[in-house]
Amino acid sequence: MNRRERERLIREIVADSPIGTQEELVRALAARGIEVTQATVSRDIHRLGLVKVPDAGGRYRYTLPETFEEHAAPDASEALRRAFEEFVLDVDPVRDIVVVNTEMGAANAVAVALDEARIPGVAATLAGDDTIFVLTRCELDRRRVLVALRDMLVG
Repeated sequence: MNRRERERLIREIVADSPIGTQEELVRALAARGIEVTQATVSRDIHRLGLVKVPDAGGRYRYTLPETFEEHAAPDASEALRRAFEEFVLDVDPVRDIVVVNTEMGAANAVAVALDEARIPGVAATLAGDDTIFVLTRCELDRRRVLVALRDMLVG
């Protein structure tokens, strides 16, 4: 089985089953006759942009990036938009990081809104007093996140 077929199968497995670890994914593939290493699965997860989200029981599981937004907290997107309108001054790319500049003292509140909105491709946020580093998973994600965040800027 080639990589493209394996990744198609991984997408099916993740969409249909509560897979929470790379080891579980290796076992699910093995159950379908596909023997791969954890390292291969790790690379596949990265290329596919899979993200972990909490399920109803609080257990984390992988999900497809296109279904990620449905796991966001209620009204999280609107809260993020309001935070951007009120506090964000600028958004700039730096390598795989998107730098968000805010009013002094507002970075933490905006970072919380970013985290709760669960924007696909965002790996983590780190906030200071007036700056947030938004770490993305890859260059493509950085570009997508940059566009999404810049679209929320007022003016």
